[in-house]
Amino acid sequence: PLINKLQQNIQWGQRGNFVDVPTDCPQRQERLGWTGDAQVFAPTAAFNMDVASFFTKWMGDVAADQREDGSVGHIIPFLDVLGEGGFGSAAWGDAAAVIPYTIYQYYGDTRILEHQYESMKAWVEFMRKEAGEGYLYNTGFHYGDWLAYATDNSDYPGATTDKDIISSAYFACSTNILMKTAKILGRAEDAALYSEWLENIKVAFDEEFISKSGRVGSNTQTAYALALAFDLVPEEKEAQAAERYANDIRKFGHITTGFVGTPLVCLVLSKYGYNEEAFNLLTRKEYPSWLYPVTQGATTIWERWDGIRPDGSFNTMSAFADEADEEVMNSFNHYAYGAIGDWMYKVIAGIDFADGEPGFKKIAIKPVIGGGLTNVDATHECMYGTISSSWEIEDGKVTLEVEIPPNTTAEIFAPNLVGEYEKHEVGSGKYVFTR
Repeated sequence: PLINKLQQNIQWGQRGNFVDVPTDCPQRQERLGWTGDAQVFAPTAAFNMDVASFFTKWMGDVAADQREDGSVGHIIPFLDVLGEGGFGSAAWGDAAAVIPYTIYQYYGDTRILEHQYESMKAWVEFMRKEAGEGYLYNTGFHYGDWLAYATDNSDYPGATTDKDIISSAYFACSTNILMKTAKILGRAEDAALYSEWLENIKVAFDEEFISKSGRVGSNTQTAYALALAFDLVPEEKEAQAAERYANDIRKFGHITTGFVGTPLVCLVLSKYGYNEEAFNLLTRKEYPSWLYPVTQGATTIWERWDGIRPDGSFNTMSAFADEADEEVMNSFNHYAYGAIGDWMYKVIAGIDFADGEPGFKKIAIKPVIGGGLTNVDATHECMYGTISSSWEIEDGKVTLEVEIPPNTTAEIFAPNLVGEYEKHEVGSGKYVFTR
């Protein structure tokens, strides 16, 4: 019931904020189109609702407010509220590349890539100029891993990820997206150039932030999640970095990430086979966790992990520590942390793209059993119709029921209780497997 409520809260947060522009919250004095919030939530948003037209319109706004130097505003339509000039922050500005590519993935329509290509290109080239020959984007103002876990403990003030790790990692992410976009659009020369840039960024990132034994920079969950998610860790260090990451999760027993790391934390754990750790994060009920607000009566996603603290007090912190007189920054309808939905749909329900095929023309169904869950039921309305994945454990066996829409094909991986899979390649129709 708590996870069902979490999903309901994710959807209500989206409904309350996706009105003309993706606002961060629909109440208090803000109600602004923060680019970072929208970027991290985009895959979850696209699974839950048809957001193709919504984001296509808003990405036009992003391009319209983009500066001549290619930097992207923190808020679109632009309003200078926080930050030096309000442009250029990593993860926020990267909405210019991440969101168009996400829409392409979910709907298979290249038009948004065509319309936004110059904007995407301008943003990446802005970061390239800022990075210089060192290929590390470490200049300017950045929000960092906004609202990451913090404590009052003298020996551990909080999970602070160095901002240059985040900005350089996102430089790689957007460059990779731009390279793939150039290939899709048949721009071979651009694709070759950005491929070269990407390799240089990876080399620079490794030399600057990754030790020989796989320790990534600040040694935080966000640092590892970004480096591993964006393929920045050399193959020979990958297993060590992933193990360090999983060990940090085990050490704390809870999430320590903020807006930037949270969308990736469970996806990366599952990518490297640490599904038990990912399920433990999801099912945790104590602060900090996704279910803690649910136990406190939340009906939408909170802005802070501790919007209401365990002692019952209301979090009265302002946006920045040195602005004590500023208004309280605490929202109970702030969808960013709802980005966990992406992992829930792709891993627990197992609904994903097969072989990178956009628009669910080719579908992968591969649910992961875990977390003490005994039944899961999920549907997605893609461009071809309904995709559904439903599984239940009964009498020591797993029964998987799947629906595949017309004019598509699918790879269905039917699980058993010990994590073994049986692969079936199918066309449209309804299927039942028991193992």
